[in-house]
Amino acid sequence: MTLLLTPTENPPFNMARYCIAGGAAATPAKPALIVIGDASAQSPSEIWTYADLEDAVLRTAGALRALGLSEGDRVMIRLDNTSAYAILFFAAIAAGLVALPASSLLTDREALFLLADSGAAAVASAASIDTRTLAHTPIALSPDDVARMMRDGPRIDYAPTRAEAPAFLIYTSGTTANPKGVLHAQRAALGRRPMYRGWYGMSMDDRVLHAGAFNWTFTLGVGLTDPWANGATALIYTGEKEPTLWPKLIEKTGATLFAAVPGLFRQMLKYAPLAPAAMPTLRHALMAGEAPPPSLFDDWTAATGRALYEGLGMSEISTYISTAPGVPRKPGTVGKAQAGRRVAILPVDGADVPLPPGSEGLIAVHRSDPGLMLGYWNRPAEEAEVVRGDWFTGGDIGRMDAEGYITHVGRNNEVMKALGYRVSPMEVEAALAAHPDIAEVACAEVAVRPDVHVVGAFVVLKSGARPNGAEILAFAAERLAAYKMPREIRFLDQLPRTANGKIKRTALASMPPAS
Repeated sequence: MTLLLTPTENPPFNMARYCIAGGAAATPAKPALIVIGDASAQSPSEIWTYADLEDAVLRTAGALRALGLSEGDRVMIRLDNTSAYAILFFAAIAAGLVALPASSLLTDREALFLLADSGAAAVASAASIDTRTLAHTPIALSPDDVARMMRDGPRIDYAPTRAEAPAFLIYTSGTTANPKGVLHAQRAALGRRPMYRGWYGMSMDDRVLHAGAFNWTFTLGVGLTDPWANGATALIYTGEKEPTLWPKLIEKTGATLFAAVPGLFRQMLKYAPLAPAAMPTLRHALMAGEAPPPSLFDDWTAATGRALYEGLGMSEISTYISTAPGVPRKPGTVGKAQAGRRVAILPVDGADVPLPPGSEGLIAVHRSDPGLMLGYWNRPAEEAEVVRGDWFTGGDIGRMDAEGYITHVGRNNEVMKALGYRVSPMEVEAALAAHPDIAEVACAEVAVRPDVHVVGAFVVLKSGARPNGAEILAFAAERLAAYKMPREIRFLDQLPRTANGKIKRTALASMPPAS
């Protein structure tokens, strides 16, 4: 299973060794991982030096192999957002196994689907799972089991894997009712190197605080893989995610980089005390996961005195387009392809010849990119849909201007149809978000009859504002072409979101109206 062009070579490479061994050899006593469980505590809950981290990873790797697991076996991780999650993820990769990160919030039905679809040979779970309905019986590991493995496992060396060998399998939304597995190679860590300068401006002196959970590639990559590959320090907060706490955590931990989804930055601006004198160590912030309202960048900079750099990514390759300290933001765009990446705009339907600047189409990445996935797990039909000659198309619609800046229009499967036109939900959202009474807004198609779909806007009002759909429509009419206009305004108390903060557009229409 591979979507890449046939590699000219397949050298020895282990992703866990690449991320951890260098720091363990050069700066063994330096903190690699700091865990904060209580934002009000005077000291961290845990401090793992690079030497400690490598020892725990290789002991856990040895314990996994001692269970009888063989190279390529899948190990599903359904633990809470703790250091054990991070260590088990890299231990599986170090052992030549395939880590399968999952959320502890999954229902048993959802967890059983992942186990069945992946054929996972082992599962580490915060809660027990009844696996009797599965065709196979995976080895069950409790949090206590994992803790013993980290402490007492027989330490082994990193497995002599090859760059093209599988390393981790992450499930994401597919074109069917069930999620699909995205299989990444050991070389995936090498494919992240354009981000070091092209998004972060990272050095070994950085301390990186990420607000997300480990079942998300945004967190596993930005929060762990890249800091460790650069000899930096990763910071984890495992307590209650209250928006007002993050500025205090940034200051207390000395974080120099802070990463989160747009929704959290909006909440911080609304609820947290922010000022240029606060968070003195923070150089800038990193944002990805969904489209932000255009005003967020200026609002954040005005409140904090720091820049906010946006990235566009996907599970199949992670972040590949971004702004950075050396790539200034151009309003209306998400940035440029990172140095070394080959990105083009292809026709939505048809050829694999890149379109000229200014044309709208599918954002495509060249299949030679080392960060690109190996393929979809047991989904050959879906693999065929995303390959266009030498290009991979992940479903994002956009435009590239003459300077190389890319405007993200939306997802191909989320673009709404109105009066025969294709309408980006993000374009409508950006127009409505400027309304002074609107705190948040999301758009999606709404079925008003079985055969009639219109653009619907789902609005969360600011505190004290009164719902007035007619006034919002009049506001929209001054900013949008008639065919882009929402035909329905629905008021909600909150937008439906995934555990990682992304808007669940498919759930909008079923949300109860504001009380």
